[in-house]
Amino acid sequence: MNKCIIPQGYRAPLYGYDMQRAIEFVKSSFQENLKLALNLRRVSAPLFVDRNSGLNDNLNGVERPVSFDIPAVEGAVGEVVHSLAKWKRLALKRYGFYPGNGLYTDMNAIRRDEQLDNIHSIYVDQWDWEKVITRAERNEEYLKYTVRSIVGAVCDTCDALRRAFPQLNVKLQREVTFITTQELEDLYPELTPSQRETEFLKLHKTVFLMQIGGKLRSGKPHDGRAPDYDDWSLNGDILMWNDVLGRAFEISSMGIRVDEESLDRQLKLAGCEERRELPYHQMLLRGQLPLTIGGGIGQSRLCMLMIGCCHIGEIQVSLWDQETMDTCEEAGVHLL
Repeated sequence: MNKCIIPQGYRAPLYGYDMQRAIEFVKSSFQENLKLALNLRRVSAPLFVDRNSGLNDNLNGVERPVSFDIPAVEGAVGEVVHSLAKWKRLALKRYGFYPGNGLYTDMNAIRRDEQLDNIHSIYVDQWDWEKVITRAERNEEYLKYTVRSIVGAVCDTCDALRRAFPQLNVKLQREVTFITTQELEDLYPELTPSQRETEFLKLHKTVFLMQIGGKLRSGKPHDGRAPDYDDWSLNGDILMWNDVLGRAFEISSMGIRVDEESLDRQLKLAGCEERRELPYHQMLLRGQLPLTIGGGIGQSRLCMLMIGCCHIGEIQVSLWDQETMDTCEEAGVHLL
């Protein structure tokens, strides 16, 4: 089965120079809106980290990082980051951020084991953000408040993009519907997780799907999450309806991060208790890191959604298999 699907009658909404202008507009406008919505400061971020630090993210727990030796640093092995969830939390401590304030950064990653399709690439570019919170804010109410703030920033950007490029007509819904993964499974027990998302998004165009990582009553998780950054009871994905592809479209994975108790519990559940010995995890278990909320927001994904493209390769430069390149060429879809 071809993993690259070009919708019937699809034509790129913009080409060449105008496409690059629109991509620049989305990226510059959204990061400013996000910064204001969440009270964030921009910082520089690493492309790679030391394997022995425990700072790299395991994502779903099975992805292999790109690694390399460093002759000039004896004993060190570098790993290209998967994301910056753990690094950001450590940076907040190092830089002296306090509750109510946070950071954001451009995160560029290589995910070598990604299954390529219209919305997945081995190259990942996203805004990674993290914010210090209080113990009293580690709750569902604050999580939902933050989600609504992010969705507002997304919709403000999309509205501004349409004004700047009148030929574009994507409109996004500001009202957010909240549902847990268990509630979604109960609604559609016969469907796969991705099929459940699409069925629900047909009715509710902007959704925050909560509590991802733990096993549901079926005995299976909705999706995998590493046990050492999100608290599985206080996390989720922001999903929006993609009219071009006719499916649910994830723009962000985020959540309130683990504290000492939830990290201890989730390491046991995931069978990853050896991570307790890593420096980062030791700091967490001793309560030496700030309590935080954070996430990643896909830059190419957001551009793809707002501009109305059918393939992420129309937005970013990456490597693609021959079948994908042939399918796109035959359909007149230009991959960068």
